[in-house]
Amino acid sequence: MPVPDYQTFLLPLLKIASDGLEHKVRDARDEIAAMYALSEEDRAELLPSGTQRTFDNRVYWARTYLGKAGLLGMPSRGTFCITRSGQALLATGPRALTKSDLMRYASFVEFSKRTSKQARGNSALADGQLQGPAASTKTPDEVLDEAYEELRAALVGDVLGQIRACSWRRFEQVVVDVLVAMGYGGSRLDAAQVIGRSGDGGIDGVIKQDPLGLDAVYIQAKQWDGTVGRPQVQAFVGSLAGRQVQKGVMVTTSKFTTDALEYARGFGGRIVLISGEQLAAYMVDHGVGVTVVKTLAVKQVNPEFFADV
Repeated sequence: MPVPDYQTFLLPLLKIASDGLEHKVRDARDEIAAMYALSEEDRAELLPSGTQRTFDNRVYWARTYLGKAGLLGMPSRGTFCITRSGQALLATGPRALTKSDLMRYASFVEFSKRTSKQARGNSALADGQLQGPAASTKTPDEVLDEAYEELRAALVGDVLGQIRACSWRRFEQVVVDVLVAMGYGGSRLDAAQVIGRSGDGGIDGVIKQDPLGLDAVYIQAKQWDGTVGRPQVQAFVGSLAGRQVQKGVMVTTSKFTTDALEYARGFGGRIVLISGEQLAAYMVDHGVGVTVVKTLAVKQVNPEFFADV
């Protein structure tokens, strides 16, 4: 089942702390997971960045926001306890808590203004509405990940447009650069010497699979306008068989049909089909044809720094 948003965990966390004792976040996570019948698979779901578990991240931010509202205290790393304000809120018998409820507390409003100012570059709240991360049902990490994925998708589209516009010879060199960046072909010079030379039998070149050249992969790189179907892939496989070669990579600036993809899968990974969009994504991920214009470092508190010597 989908992991609930962080707001869902606000009241459960507050209730767990209602006994006035100090609780560990990891124990609270287990209790909440059981409360919502989350499976191990549910709990293993990752944020788009793949750096954190979605469930853990949402529980963390629920605790953080309750702390910013003064409803929970955080006596030590990875722990929390209820405050007088938290007890008073529970005494009203709330059925659920949302970010709107937290906005009734001055400390949370101040926190929200700070995050909004940092996110937008000014201190004003548009129309009195919170515009920063806390305004969303998503956690700040999710907002950041989604923004990154949106930027990445746009960049992949731009790179794909450049790939389709370049000459066939330049396209072959792009393929070389990508394969070398991914660890194939040894150096760029080595790869350039073995690709784009044969040009017969449906084979555009050969590239080393490992730096020592103990294994080779045959390449076909074509700027097709239409979708590439199974007949074209079969012809490529036939060219490989004629050379008694088992491994091949077929790269196109367009797409492959479902039949073509299923046919290639029948070779157990020995035939790899790379569409234009996949090639563009590889270029972005491996820094080929793109430039870093901004680097964002996401930091967190180092508790050891503040420990007594």
